[in-house]
Amino acid sequence: MKPRPFGSLWGGPILMAVLTTTGLATALVSDTWGDWWSWVGLGVPVAVMGWYGWPRSPSAATAPAARSQPQPPANKAGANAKPL
Repeated sequence: MKPRPFGSLWGGPILMAVLTTTGLATALVSDTWGDWWSWVGLGVPVAVMGWYGWPRSPSAATAPAARSQPQPPANKAGANAKPL
């Protein structure tokens, strides 16, 4: 397996941490412009979590492929039967 660069793996989480930290700090100590930045700094991570946490339905392109896969044969003797 090819190792991934540090930035592609940790870039997003570090960016969310910086936004959250600066949003919290400016909400505590600033006024006017700090109010706006705190909304942005705290709102963007919440929006990103909402985007990735929203349940998705399978797309139309993958739905027919999922239905066309063969199913294993049913065991007629029952689930607890021992093989001969």
